[in-house]
Amino acid sequence: MLDDTVQTVPARTAAAPGHRAAGVVVRPGDVAGLGTVLGVWAHPDDEAYLSGGLMAIAREAGSRVVCVTATRGELGTPDPVAWPPDRLGAARTVELARCLDVLGVREHHWLGYHDGECSSVPAEEAVARVADLVGRIAPDTVLTFGPDGITGHPDHQVVAAWAAAAFDRAAPSGARLLQAAVPARRAPRWSDVSARLGVYQPGYPVTVPDEQLAVDLVLPPETAARKVRALAAQATQTAGIMAAMGIDGYTAWVGEEAFVERPGAAVMTGRGARR
Repeated sequence: MLDDTVQTVPARTAAAPGHRAAGVVVRPGDVAGLGTVLGVWAHPDDEAYLSGGLMAIAREAGSRVVCVTATRGELGTPDPVAWPPDRLGAARTVELARCLDVLGVREHHWLGYHDGECSSVPAEEAVARVADLVGRIAPDTVLTFGPDGITGHPDHQVVAAWAAAAFDRAAPSGARLLQAAVPARRAPRWSDVSARLGVYQPGYPVTVPDEQLAVDLVLPPETAARKVRALAAQATQTAGIMAAMGIDGYTAWVGEEAFVERPGAAVMTGRGARR
């Protein structure tokens, strides 16, 4: 249960570029270079927490953004009596539509699997469905979880594996697979908040040094505010957290987004071909 303490928020500053590789997304103006973006996620709110700012900036730049969600998040409550799965799943369906509308995202696909049961889905079935979408959308960039699933949630980890396999099978030449990451500089700043909220499974997060990041965005204030409005649309998941942290604390907490390039990603030379 959250208490009513408001987190004292340190000032957010962009990370020093350091020895960055070319093509790293560190400014809003860099986002357009990601081209058509396809996000593949496990539950409603994954997309907004991990890439809401990026999606909003991409849409403002005129890029196509498509979101795929594996489940309706029907188990995402500490009170299943008040929120039985059918009721919560229906509510989160509406909430996600409102969230994506705030972000300007007009294309969304459900996979229709059950929350908490992604590991029970035949992998080939799920990979084929995601690969079909990848083939039809032809994204320049696919966003998803890394193998750690960010929080250690089993559904996140399974969806990450589906997305990677689908990318290898169907992504166009030159496409990038970017996996959500927690920068090492960020984790200590928010460790108390993360512990109070129960964000991570034991042993998580797995942090990443700044120089390994392919996307390292500190969201401009107007984009961060828009992301918060989008997350507020998913009230069954966010209303209590926002009330406990205060809007300024919550905005700072969600105001950065980071991804790594999938390690060892194959260079695609054609659909389904690699070198």
